[in-house]
Amino acid sequence: MLPLLLASSSIYRRELLARLHLPFVCSSPDIDESHRPGETAIDLVKRLAEQKARALADSHPAHLIIGSDQVAVLGEQIIGKPHTFDKAREQLLTASGASVTFLTGLALLNSQTGHCQIDCVPFTVHMRQLDQAHIERYLRIEQPYDCAGSFKAEGLGVSLFQSTEGPDATSLIGLPLIRLIDMLLAEGVQIP
Repeated sequence: MLPLLLASSSIYRRELLARLHLPFVCSSPDIDESHRPGETAIDLVKRLAEQKARALADSHPAHLIIGSDQVAVLGEQIIGKPHTFDKAREQLLTASGASVTFLTGLALLNSQTGHCQIDCVPFTVHMRQLDQAHIERYLRIEQPYDCAGSFKAEGLGVSLFQSTEGPDATSLIGLPLIRLIDMLLAEGVQIP
């Protein structure tokens, strides 16, 4: 098996990949993550996932390189990481009673052959009706300012949900393991 490289500095993605009990290393790619004019959210995450993987191909020959990127979409609007309490409160007030779809782009590049598998896995969160007091209590406890959508699904953020739907709950956290396993199996990796 070729060595696995996760093209990410995300602790959330590292924790998810560790669930597969496969040895891997991490390296953070340096790419421009700007949204291009006219580019759909799906095209954006697929492009960035592939770019992250390809950015490390020269420095990691003969590796299976995993790239992933995620955006949250509310209506037609891409919502990013809030970074501050005020922006997180605004995002959650806007999402109250609505549905937020998380689109996770995934790429698996075999840097030895150049073969790259690319996909996008959607996951939708239907939010409860939230008032400002509820939102502020949540934000003070969990401080999810580095999370798209302003919540941590793997933590107390689940208290904000009415329901969820999608093919793979791990995609909500940033690395769709079910689809990744399909890609790894296609490259001959045995799991478990």
